[in-house]
Amino acid sequence: MSETEKQGEHAHIRCKAIIEVLGKPQEHVENAIKEYIEHIKEDSELVILNEEYSEISEQGNLFSKFVELDIVVKGTKKLIAFCFEYMPSSIEVLKPENLIMTNPELSNFLNDLQARLHSVDMIVKQLKAENNFLKLNMNAILHNSILICLKVSKLNLEQLSQITGVDKKELEIFAEKLLKENKIKKEGEMYTLA
Repeated sequence: MSETEKQGEHAHIRCKAIIEVLGKPQEHVENAIKEYIEHIKEDSELVILNEEYSEISEQGNLFSKFVELDIVVKGTKKLIAFCFEYMPSSIEVLKPENLIMTNPELSNFLNDLQARLHSVDMIVKQLKAENNFLKLNMNAILHNSILICLKVSKLNLEQLSQITGVDKKELEIFAEKLLKENKIKKEGEMYTLA
């Protein structure tokens, strides 16, 4: 192994990394970020020189807190592993000014990156399929609920909304679809089975 190859693999790299936790309740976020940093400190191939915590902030109905870490890691391989394992929201390499990465290191990094991207892609596709399945079934349930309600009596959109628990404007979309399919009919403001 040449001197240049050893430099990238064994060089000490100083970085600033920002790690963020988002969630609720507020106490959970406060505790989770501290536990996460304690876990990072157990890693023997990196040293945290300094940690600065932000104040907790509200983001919609969630809470957010981040910590800026000043760290030293051993080599480019460990730096890449740190990024994959601890998922910092940003990282800035401070020292050394130039890093050398060998072909095998770059290949391993790219292959790890591709594997993780494929894994995320699979999860997204699976969640999308599950979401589509749930939407389809929810539509069928709402469709059947409207028909069952109208089998019992004539109802207006407000009454259907109260019975089904679905907002009047959203329910109107389903009612219009059922009207087009000739499954229900509308007389004035009242809906009945066709």
